[in-house]
Amino acid sequence: MNISRIVNLLAIIIGGAIALYAQAEEKQDTYLLIGGIVLLMFGIYRTSRNIPSKFDKQEDESFIKSEDED
Repeated sequence: MNISRIVNLLAIIIGGAIALYAQAEEKQDTYLLIGGIVLLMFGIYRTSRNIPSKFDKQEDESFIKSEDED
């Protein structure tokens, strides 16, 4: 497991924990909740950025098939 994946996983876990903790209190701390959500979304964004789109492969395959038909 490389450092980037560990950072992403930690950001997701810590951000989620902070957001849950901030919301669980009787008097909600808005800034803490926003910070937790931002950290959570940062980790999710970094993780999803490395996942290839399933549509990229379909476009490549359709291009190859249309080229072979000529």
